[in-house]
Amino acid sequence: MKIQNQNPMLIEEYKNSWANDFDTLAAVILEALSGLDVRIEHVGSTAVCGLAAKPIIDMDLVYHQHADFEKVKSALISIGYFHNGNQGIADREVFKRNNKAALPAVLDSVGHHLYVCCQDSLELKKHILLRDYLAANKEAKMQYQNLKYQIALEANQDKKIYAHLKENKAKAFIGTVLTAAQKEKGEDQILKTGTEK
Repeated sequence: MKIQNQNPMLIEEYKNSWANDFDTLAAVILEALSGLDVRIEHVGSTAVCGLAAKPIIDMDLVYHQHADFEKVKSALISIGYFHNGNQGIADREVFKRNNKAALPAVLDSVGHHLYVCCQDSLELKKHILLRDYLAANKEAKMQYQNLKYQIALEANQDKKIYAHLKENKAKAFIGTVLTAAQKEKGEDQILKTGTEK
């Protein structure tokens, strides 16, 4: 007797609502950071129109002076985030929701990852290069989408297994995309220190 997979699908077809979700989250976060010279970039697969993805909004909160990090951190703590370190990736600090009963509730209504990066961060540059290249190159976008569907199938739609497999199987593809994106922009040296996860 065949046992059917009970796990929900990890990868969903692109939804226009993801852009709206980003706008909603960014507006609330930027309000808490008013007075600071910051911006928020929508990155990751949900930022690429037409690309299937896990329905989690990835955001890079960008500040301009290294000395501003503590101010950014304090403002995020005031709206219910906590600093979770860089999780092994330099130039990118991770913030997670602390108390789901805390303010503002809208930040708990949309699944998201919040990364804080200085404007000269290598990780920020990689996130933007990848996003923009996939948005402009349909063939690469479809290859990445097919790869993610394949990995989700191999993982039996299990989040932990998917994350592990994606780390290994998508790394080479992403590295190739980043190299192509750099060449297209004439920035061959920009990412010599590493490749995106």
